[in-house]
Amino acid sequence: MGRPRLYCGQACRQRAYEQRSATAKAGLPGDVVLVSRNELDGLQDRLYQLRCALEDAQTLLTEKPTKAELERQVAELVRSAGRLDRLWVNERSAG
Repeated sequence: MGRPRLYCGQACRQRAYEQRSATAKAGLPGDVVLVSRNELDGLQDRLYQLRCALEDAQTLLTEKPTKAELERQVAELVRSAGRLDRLWVNERSAG
């Protein structure tokens, strides 16, 4: 249904097919994503760091910060967000 799927190459098309087949055989919905506990913990840690950096920035703004303090806090926000931006969940075959 709808538009045909687009893939970067034959290997990606094959991995997607394998994922759909394995999901269907296991009786799971097609939109299920499985991640390891370590991957989930890492993601939660990065989100917590970003949340803390945002809270620190919000607090700093109520205290009449200097330009240097604002620059440090913005750098921390960029660093925290960058950790999440580089995160990418890769499909793996079950094995």
